[in-house]
Amino acid sequence: MLRQICPKLPMRNKSITRDFYVNQMGFRDISAVDYPDYLLLQKDKIEIHFFAFTNLDPLQNDGQVYIRTDDIRSCHEDYQSRGVISNALEIKPWGQLEFSVLDPDHNLLTFGQEV
Repeated sequence: MLRQICPKLPMRNKSITRDFYVNQMGFRDISAVDYPDYLLLQKDKIEIHFFAFTNLDPLQNDGQVYIRTDDIRSCHEDYQSRGVISNALEIKPWGQLEFSVLDPDHNLLTFGQEV
């Protein structure tokens, strides 16, 4: 039986990725061991893994994650105050209220809540 999904996204520099997600996005590092090429981060019930991809061209990166939330407005306000929002909060044609964040490696995190 399936229980959880933990997306794996590319990162060019572990310390930059950790700093962005911990200090700008409010995640915490849950890595039990400090592997040089791998990073595990968590916020609430969301867990994202990162793997080293030093030759990644951020402008060619298609990494994306869709994160559902039950309080999109508070989440948007929090990330807006941290200066990490990539677009405005808007209702999409598919009935979701959404906004996005683009990390330093151009992984796209889209946050959404059903309207």
